[in-house]
Amino acid sequence: MNPIAKKILITLGFLLVYRILAYVPVPGVNISVVKDFFTSHSGDALGMLNMFSGNAVSRLSIISLGIMPYITASIIMELLAATFPNLGKLKKEEMEKYMQVIRYTTVAITLVQAIGVSVGLQSMTGKHGESAIMIDSNTFILISAFSMLAGTMTLMWIGEQITQKGVGNGISLIIFAGIVSRIPTAIAGTFESVNTGELNVIVLLAIIAIMIATIGAIIYVELGERRVPVSYQRKVLMQNSKKRIMNYIPIKVNLSGVIPPIFASAVLMFPTTVLQAATNPILVAIKDFLNPNGLFFNFLMFLFVIFFAYFYASITFNSKDISENLKKQGGFIPGIRPGKHTAEFLNEVASRLTFWGAIYLGIIAVVPWLLVKSMGVPFYFGGTAVLIVVQVAIDTMRKIQAQMMMQKYDTLSATGL
Repeated sequence: MNPIAKKILITLGFLLVYRILAYVPVPGVNISVVKDFFTSHSGDALGMLNMFSGNAVSRLSIISLGIMPYITASIIMELLAATFPNLGKLKKEEMEKYMQVIRYTTVAITLVQAIGVSVGLQSMTGKHGESAIMIDSNTFILISAFSMLAGTMTLMWIGEQITQKGVGNGISLIIFAGIVSRIPTAIAGTFESVNTGELNVIVLLAIIAIMIATIGAIIYVELGERRVPVSYQRKVLMQNSKKRIMNYIPIKVNLSGVIPPIFASAVLMFPTTVLQAATNPILVAIKDFLNPNGLFFNFLMFLFVIFFAYFYASITFNSKDISENLKKQGGFIPGIRPGKHTAEFLNEVASRLTFWGAIYLGIIAVVPWLLVKSMGVPFYFGGTAVLIVVQVAIDTMRKIQAQMMMQKYDTLSATGL
């Protein structure tokens, strides 16, 4: 079998397992009560969490918490690594130990969230007063906490396996699959609303136009890059005459990719998830402030996306390493001295691009949501969801194309052509 086809099948197989797990409920739960509850919360933070999990939350499956605890743990560790030199050194020199710390942090966060959700379910009742829990409350908390922990750790393992053995980034593809799985239901609900007169045809056409424009803008910016020209010494060119030497350094407009909106969503959803069972007026007020239907939430989303765009870009783009590698290869940027001056120049270019990239991410994450919500859309749609879907699709296609190109070169080398 073709190696690329094998990797694609492995990826699809793991994603299928993920979707099957979304239908495995936590023991002792009255699913009908939970579904009714989430039907009335489709537009708030719980609705957003349900979207990222592919409706797993509304079924209260063992993967209800999704991959968000792992993302939250990664955020915490990245911030700590940037703050504490010893942890930063551990990340660079002993990546396996660093990843192990992230896994342990994920376990702690998952348990906190799982216990919070389990306690919150105790006060949940159905339309006819039936309880959402069908067994002893203490027993349920214990069972559900460990069930959700097992589900989240399984998802983390699936994500790592996809990254290593499949195509694309496993964590991003899991979130991608969760969002895409809701598209058929959303389309069916939209047409039903049009048929019943709840949604005007003109409004529907406007929604479609906004979605197409959003997708087009994302594709345009994601494919945009600044190509910094590079020259090489004549000796280097002669020594590598049979090899392809990159004559430019590509710097993307959006250096941070899909990570900022995911990180921002994870950070904003974490306190809301924990505070679902809160009865204290102050805690309830905080929970209401973080409702995605409100202006405050969208303002925070915009700021958080910009912050994480700069933060993650500073991690992924290391101008010092690029300048050192360029110097070792005998290359230089015309008009710029090798070494420190090259690093400063690249850093300046990256900073300017990141500014516009961060603004673009913030707008995409907020404006489409505000426009569509004002039109009374019957399902949750936001720029963050579209951004994740389009970016992950582009990134996965690029990686497949890169692997196809590598396979082509390997075949030509083996045949001596």
